[in-house]
Amino acid sequence: MAGKRTLNATNLQTLGVAALAELLIEVSAGNAVIQRRLRLALAAAGGADDAAREVRKRLAAIARSTTFVDAAKRQALLTDLEAQRQAISGPIAAADPALAVELQVRLLSLAEGVLDRCSDTTGAVIGFFHRGVEGLATLAQTDGTNLEALVEQAAELLSADGYGQFEGLIPALAPLLGEAGLRRLEEALLERGGVDRFQMAQLTRGRGDLDGFLALFEPAQLTWPDTAAEVASHFLNGGRPEQALAVLDQAIDSRHLQRSEAWHTTRLAVLEALGRGDEAQGLRWQVFSQTLSIPLLRDYLRRLEDFTDGEAEERAFAVVEQHPSPLAALHFLVCWPALSRAARYVIKHGHAWDGDAYDIYAPAAERLSADHPQAASLLLRSMVVFALSMGRSKRYRHAAEHLRQCERLEARIEDWQGLESHASFVGRLRDAFGQKWSFWQLVER
Repeated sequence: MAGKRTLNATNLQTLGVAALAELLIEVSAGNAVIQRRLRLALAAAGGADDAAREVRKRLAAIARSTTFVDAAKRQALLTDLEAQRQAISGPIAAADPALAVELQVRLLSLAEGVLDRCSDTTGAVIGFFHRGVEGLATLAQTDGTNLEALVEQAAELLSADGYGQFEGLIPALAPLLGEAGLRRLEEALLERGGVDRFQMAQLTRGRGDLDGFLALFEPAQLTWPDTAAEVASHFLNGGRPEQALAVLDQAIDSRHLQRSEAWHTTRLAVLEALGRGDEAQGLRWQVFSQTLSIPLLRDYLRRLEDFTDGEAEERAFAVVEQHPSPLAALHFLVCWPALSRAARYVIKHGHAWDGDAYDIYAPAAERLSADHPQAASLLLRSMVVFALSMGRSKRYRHAAEHLRQCERLEARIEDWQGLESHASFVGRLRDAFGQKWSFWQLVER
């Protein structure tokens, strides 16, 4: 249970209204952000009209501002924008949904100017406007929304989309506007200067015009697996798996096919939709053999007849251990998990571990250390040698800890089974990299 001095709403209520008011005046002195929040709260208490006037006033001030917002000022801007959003979606929407839609559009229309004068290295500011698009769609779903006005407002926003802040607007509004509304939106965009290819693709998809969507792509574009997968997925979702398969087939000879997870995922879904389950299973095994995809193998095994999955899993392990990429095989065996196999594989392929792929070696060593200290030591050593040989000084702190882990593991290894002992490895390491004094200082520390 929280103490009486814990800062929470319940405890603060015990101070009373007058004391809290005095505290708010004190803490808001000199803080424009808090002062604006308080004025907005007072306006909201006076009703939706008062709140709307305060929001309009503040949005107009933000629109007029030319001050550059650097990283230090970015959070204050976001807090200010969020306060306006909450007022619009809260008390104003509850009292007057149409007014809330109008104000939300005004809020979104600030995006271009704000992003022009803002350092948004974290993506937080554009993220606010991305979420605001969904907020507009939610507000517009209320009864009484003027859809013709909404179309014009959406067209105005999309005409000023220099940062892609409104890329989700058409899909968000499509269920509400329907086919007729989307056609009117296209006309409104053309009246304002044109419809770009991305917007046209969204409009045709939203209308369910799959043939029109397909016509937007040149035949050469559909030879790219990811593009073919995107187009085919819309045909599949539209209940036309045959056409989806035909689109996918246009990329079947691409040299990029093996690396396209989207193409294979979509093709599997299409084959299942067509009732070609055996062919889909064959594709799962083929792609697994190339990529060692754990999700694909699990899906493959799940679809087998009872009592045959164990034998298939053994065949899969054989494929893994013969795979041309030892790193991919190690990652599979550790994540499956098959740790005993992974340990044997690490020792057998000791020459293959260059220590570069830290995100794979480090977790693998950690998982193997409990029951397979020899294998874990080999992986830890590889990361130490890589950091020193490549002069990666930023990795020295990690490398020093890896060497200490090797020392701790040594105490649990009774028989090195022909592998180099820890003492021998450290001696060889000092001979080769004794001049890396900053590393050895970290080790000794």
